[in-house]
Amino acid sequence: MPVAVITGGSKGLGRALASALAERGWDLVLGARTADVLRSTADAVGAHGTRVVAVAGDVKDAGHRAELVAAARELGGLDLLVSNASVLGAEPLVRLEAQPLAGLREALETNVVAALGLVQEALPLLREARAGTVIAISSDAAAEAYETWGGYGASKAALDHLAAVLAVEEPELRVWAVDPGDMDTDLHTAAVPADQDEIRPTPESVVPGFLRLLDERPVSGRYAAPSL
Repeated sequence: MPVAVITGGSKGLGRALASALAERGWDLVLGARTADVLRSTADAVGAHGTRVVAVAGDVKDAGHRAELVAAARELGGLDLLVSNASVLGAEPLVRLEAQPLAGLREALETNVVAALGLVQEALPLLREARAGTVIAISSDAAAEAYETWGGYGASKAALDHLAAVLAVEEPELRVWAVDPGDMDTDLHTAAVPADQDEIRPTPESVVPGFLRLLDERPVSGRYAAPSL
């Protein structure tokens, strides 16, 4: 069975993608910071009959990243790495004049540095896979200038660029930066609490775009899941 590691795998898009992959027979390693929520998600996803390993921890921690990859190795290898764990850098979001620098550092550390660290840890297994793939969860804020989204958007823009360079350096892999579009998630509610009554697409509604990428395996690049 193919094996995937998904960070931020306990809720939102991470959970929705995990469930869809499990339905297709994938074995999974799910990482997230909140152990009880992660365990509940792993139990629910595992009901599809595949192996699901829950690894609680912070992706900024090198030991946690090593544990995620070690768990994949125990399952037989690593075919897909999804860097989904993200932080905003300020909750709710604020204009750049008020952006806490400590929050920006945390966003960069979580959304960019930790994502690269996990790729570095996982590369040996990904290179061994028949169809090694990296998916970096991006945002339209990485490409568009939205008021108050500057810190978070800057971190996602940096992640996009890392993914683009990784694709050049690792031509045997598929490396996709995927913008899932606006979704109804806890992250968006924390970012803009005033918008919580607006109706947004569910994370489950964009998963078919990710599955199409995995099925068709287009060239490495940046994609928008809703358009797929």
